[in-house]
Amino acid sequence: MAKKLVIKVTAGADAPERCSQAFTVAAVAVASGVAVSLWLTGESTWFALPGRAAEFELPHAAPLPELIEGILAGGTITVCTQCAARREIEEKDLIEGARIAGSQVFVSEIMQDGVQAVVY
Repeated sequence: MAKKLVIKVTAGADAPERCSQAFTVAAVAVASGVAVSLWLTGESTWFALPGRAAEFELPHAAPLPELIEGILAGGTITVCTQCAARREIEEKDLIEGARIAGSQVFVSEIMQDGVQAVVY
């Protein structure tokens, strides 16, 4: 089993099932004791802003705010630097516990031994 799981979410409300699956897998992994780093890119970037996750609805899926809470309990949430800039999002705008970082940090995370990377 990988010691760390890095998940990149490339979809938001534009592809709700793919988006929800990424957050669900991340939350389940954290609850299972896996170190998780969740990266928000593209339209998923909006879910790092206060209140935005509560607007997301998908039948038969766990509420996004609960999944985010679970992820932050033992993992990290990072917003892509370029994605944030394109949406005029700054670090001060993010939910508590989220950060903004770029590709260099992403690459350094996924290239470590014992890491499994997944893209949704």
